[in-house]
Parts: sequence; C-alpha cells; structure tokens
Amino acid sequence: MLNGLIDLSWWGYILVALAVTHVTIAAVTIFLHRHQAHRALDLHPIVSHFFRFWLWLTTGMVTKEWAAIHRKHHAKVETPDDPHSPQQFGIRRVFWTGAELYRTAAKNNETLEKYGHGTPDDWLERRLYTPHSGKGIVLLLVINLALFGPLGLTIWAVQMMWIPLFAAGVINGIGHYWGYRNYECNDASTNIVPWGILIGGEELHNNHHTFASSAKLSSKWWEFDIGWLYIRTLETLGLARVKKIPPELTCDTAKQHVDLETVRAVINGRFHVMAQFAREVLKSVHREELKKLDRRDREKWNLVKRARRLMVRETTLLDEVSRQWLQQALAHNAALHTVYAMKQRLADIWQRSATTQEHLRNALEEWCRQAEATGIQALHQFALKLRSYRLVSATA
Repeated sequence: MLNGLIDLSWWGYILVALAVTHVTIAAVTIFLHRHQAHRALDLHPIVSHFFRFWLWLTTGMVTKEWAAIHRKHHAKVETPDDPHSPQQFGIRRVFWTGAELYRTAAKNNETLEKYGHGTPDDWLERRLYTPHSGKGIVLLLVINLALFGPLGLTIWAVQMMWIPLFAAGVINGIGHYWGYRNYECNDASTNIVPWGILIGGEELHNNHHTFASSAKLSSKWWEFDIGWLYIRTLETLGLARVKKIPPELTCDTAKQHVDLETVRAVINGRFHVMAQFAREVLKSVHREELKKLDRRDREKWNLVKRARRLMVRETTLLDEVSRQWLQQALAHNAALHTVYAMKQRLADIWQRSATTQEHLRNALEEWCRQAEATGIQALHQFALKLRSYRLVSATA
C-alpha cells in the first residue's frame, strides 16, 4: 500500500508529526530533566517506563548520560568545563552542533560516574536501552514506514531533528545567550518565550537555573509551562508526586521587626527579594534621577541612562567595559551610588554561610536601619517590606 496502513490527509500527517514530537518533548522535560536530573518530582513506575521506552524509540538518548551531562552543566555552568555553554563555545556552535557536544560529553566516563548516580539500572537499562541505544530509532523508522508509507520517512526525519534543534540548539544555545531574565542568578541563562508548547516549558531557562530543583518552571503569571500542566495532571491521577517548587513570599503588614521567620523567608526567597529590590528601588530611583538631569548634557544623560541595566545585572556577569561604565555613572550620582551599595550589602548577607540565624537576623535589621537612614523613600519603603516577609512555601 503506497500510503502505508494508515491513510491521512496532508494536514493529518502534520498533526501526527507534531503529536509524536510533542510526546518526546514531554518525556525529556518531565522524565529526563525534572524527574531524573533534578529529582523535583517522583513518577509512577508505569509513567517512568513509558517515557524511557519512548525516548529509546525516538531519540536513542541514555538516561544516565543525559542526567549526568545536565547535572555537570549546572555544576560547571559558563565555565570551560560546561559541556555546552555558548559563552564558552560560541552561540553558532552550540545552536547548530549542540547534539555533537552532547555526544562528546557522553564519552567522558568520569562525567558519567560523578554525575550519573541514581539513574535507572535495571535489566531493561543494562540489556536494551543502554547497549542498544541506536536500535530504537531504527525500529521507529520501520514502524513509520509501515504505518504511513513513504511519508513515514519524513515524519521520522522530523522526529530525529526535533530534540537536536530545540533541546540542544534552542535551550542550551539561545537559552544562555538571548532573552529576558526574571532573576539575576550567576549565569547567563535567559527565558525565551513564546516557545512553550514546542519545548515543553523548557524555554523558561532563567527561571530553571534560579530554582534548579523545582518541578515548576514558570514564575510570572503570563508564563506558560505546559510541562507543569502535565505534571499536575499526572499528580491528580496519582501518577506523580511533586517534591519541590520555588519559594513563595508574602508580606505580613503586622510585622515591624526582623525575626527568624523573616530570615528564613529572605534567605530562601533571596532571588525574589533581589528581583523586587531591582524593580522597586533600583529602577524607581534611576527613573527619578534621570528626570533631574539636563538632556542637553548628552554625555552625562547617556551615562546615567545606561546604568539602569548594569545596576540590575549580576555583578559577576559584567565585563570590564561594563564595570567601568557603571562605576563612572555611580560616581556622578550620589543616589544611584547609595542604592547600588545597599543592593550589594543585602546580597552579602545571605552569602555568609558560616553564621547563625541570629547573626543573620541582626544583619538584616541593621540593613533596614541603614536603608531608612539614607533618606531615600524607595529604600525606606523596601526596608518596611523586607521586615514583613514571611515564607509561604520553599524549595530545598
């Protein structure tokens, strides 16, 4: 039969291709990424075995290899040891040959032994999925040809390029090169909407790197993580159990002093705190100071205008030119210099790993007193807000 066992219209074949590639994306984000690499959720054995079989059939990827490479990526992010950082290899190489970088990293036995712990090691893994990782995609080609005839080859080709393009290229490449950032974590990760349906929510890469052990990748109300939708559906059916999600902060207006509850909230939710500080203090004061300047003094006006982005940016990600530009801008404006210095002092508090909660409480209280003493209204208001923080939920 020319058209195989199943005869469809032209749009029917397109829907089939999109459906099967979407299942593959779901398997990668739910099973390989959130379940295996980060242990953010538990999956029922039936769901786990289905995803393992599907990935063997459609990608040939080995669970231990994928989890190990991804864990190393987080441990060595943006360094020469990162398996696929565009900051190290260049965006073109990661985007177009990301799959080759993956295969190279998979040959490193030291990486697999150090970062591949806790992955499946049963009979199927030892006898089929790992030693015969390439046979699944050959079987898939035979199935596609039998079902759809010659067009099955096209569907198979789409399946073969989907993960290398979107996972290795878009997520690992563009996701560390271009996009917007909700949080200033110490790597170059970005969010790249609106690709959510195509790559399962993995486009929210900055959110993920900020809260790596979270099963939920969306953060803003308008961000759509379809992988999280599937996880919640599985949880409702008793086929999954979410273990970790990002911390959620709220404000208790009755609180007027920093207590241990405040400490736990600020430390666990430090990225939320800094994002709010950037929005409510840095950007607010910058806007006010920019209005005070004479636009006819173009050099000074441009200097201060550019400082907004640099003040918000994670310090370790600034190059030498940006650092010098920022220092010049701060030297020309006392208010900006003050709020930026307070930002640095606040960040220094939760970097004190060898200290007690009481010392942290005192440090936060002292920071609030200093903020109020500056006479800057935005800092005063933020100090009041910081004292009122409490934790709704947290991730480990």
